[in-house]
Amino acid sequence: MAIEVITKEDLEQFRVRLLEDIKKLTVHVKPVKKEWLKGSEVRKMLKISSGTLQTLRINQTLHGSKIGGIYYYRLEEIEKLLEK
Repeated sequence: MAIEVITKEDLEQFRVRLLEDIKKLTVHVKPVKKEWLKGSEVRKMLKISSGTLQTLRINQTLHGSKIGGIYYYRLEEIEKLLEK
């Protein structure tokens, strides 16, 4: 059985090649666009408070679906609101 010595330079070359391979794999990955957003995500996107979001929901400007105590909003509806 032969013993091989791995140097720091070998490890550095391996790291560089591994990072290059990972970059090549991730270039073709498209970001997934969510269809539904949580209320907290909507507040960040619109830069509004939770009270304002509630008012938009009460006025039926935005329609939210409550699941397990969390309101979810359609991204498409929010984008339409922003266009107005």
